[in-house]
Amino acid sequence: MPTYTYHCVRCDEEFSAFVSGSSAAPACPGCGATELERLPAAPAIGGAVRKGLEKARTQAAKEGHFSNYSASEMKGKL
Repeated sequence: MPTYTYHCVRCDEEFSAFVSGSSAAPACPGCGATELERLPAAPAIGGAVRKGLEKARTQAAKEGHFSNYSASEMKGKL
């Protein structure tokens, strides 16, 4: 089942829920409303792609290139 992110029109809360293709949208956990907007989501990166990215980042770090790391990832690397 895919995970979707919803925005409640009534109380402005955002939440994620597992939803099968044939079931109706869930109710808002904050107020119980069913007037929801489904928000677009980025595709998940997994498997061989994730391993390839990690390998490339490791190689770049060995070569002294840290531009593709976030500030939190940089802690302890220099």
